[in-house]
Amino acid sequence: MSDEESYELLGFDNVLLPVGDIGEAVRFYERAGFALGFRFDEAGIAQLKVGGETPGILLREEPELGHRPPPWPSPQVWLEVPDAKVAARRLAEAGIPAYDGPFSVATGWTVEVADPWGNVIGFTDYSKRPELGRRS
Repeated sequence: MSDEESYELLGFDNVLLPVGDIGEAVRFYERAGFALGFRFDEAGIAQLKVGGETPGILLREEPELGHRPPPWPSPQVWLEVPDAKVAARRLAEAGIPAYDGPFSVATGWTVEVADPWGNVIGFTDYSKRPELGRRS
């Protein structure tokens, strides 16, 4: 890399999650409140929207994966929501019980859920530090 070239991280493209069945995964995440960006079954992928941003959650089918209970050694993805306690209630109403929480964090509250393949998604708010949130 020459001195004139710069290297910087510009932002997220997508977060990839392995799933065993793309159809089942899309249904699970739609129940959890995600909107489908696109689905390409032939390639075994589907993209879920996260807010108004172009990047999202990219589900990638890996048929050899069986259902796995959490905790499964993998990264956890946390997404900002206006109120994590409301998110927990809505998720439970959709048949998705909390894996953990709601629990208190430095910025507010978080609830985590796990998909059938052990991927953990957190829904976190900034109720204690609203100036740090997207809607401050």
